[in-house]
Amino acid sequence: MAEETHLSYPCNECQAGVLHVRYITYFTWLDDELVSVPNFPAWVCDVCGRREYDQRAIAWLTTMLNPETGKPSPSSRRIRPPKDEKRDTIRPSRVE
Repeated sequence: MAEETHLSYPCNECQAGVLHVRYITYFTWLDDELVSVPNFPAWVCDVCGRREYDQRAIAWLTTMLNPETGKPSPSSRRIRPPKDEKRDTIRPSRVE
């Protein structure tokens, strides 16, 4: 069987451990509510336990938790020039 190779990085916190990708439960506050996200990707140190979160996953989570997500964006309204009374009432005659 093929062995999976995972990237790892030295820990900047303890200088002794190595950060490995793990799937953890991520907790964050949204106003007055605690939100938990299971199976969230994080880099975890095998010595001190420091966690660094994947930036793409954080961006995705921020988008998902944004109350404006899914709402239509405000349409930009075109400003029409004021109507010219004479122009609207007088029509050119057809020449045949």
